[in-house]
Amino acid sequence: MAITLSETAARHVSQFISKRGKGLGIRLGVKTSGCSGMAYKLEFVDVANDEDIAFESHGVKVFTDAKSLAYIDGTELDYTKEGLNEGFKFNNPNVKNECGCGESFNV
Repeated sequence: MAITLSETAARHVSQFISKRGKGLGIRLGVKTSGCSGMAYKLEFVDVANDEDIAFESHGVKVFTDAKSLAYIDGTELDYTKEGLNEGFKFNNPNVKNECGCGESFNV
């Protein structure tokens, strides 16, 4: 069981945490939302919760909860730039379908 970051994503997160001046890492989770059923949640972590499951990838800690891990186990978080667009890309091997806009998924 693992969640990983690409080198590019880890570098981006590290730079952002450095600019913020605080943070232990990022939290990746899922919530019920969108037209396909689930959407990713991504936020900075300043304080870890007792129930958190933590992974480390390229020097960056990624936190999640057990419920979310069932849907995102094996996911690699990447950071991409395509033309004028840039942002995180979720490479989740559990996804069966995604909505057309890419905001939600189901497993």
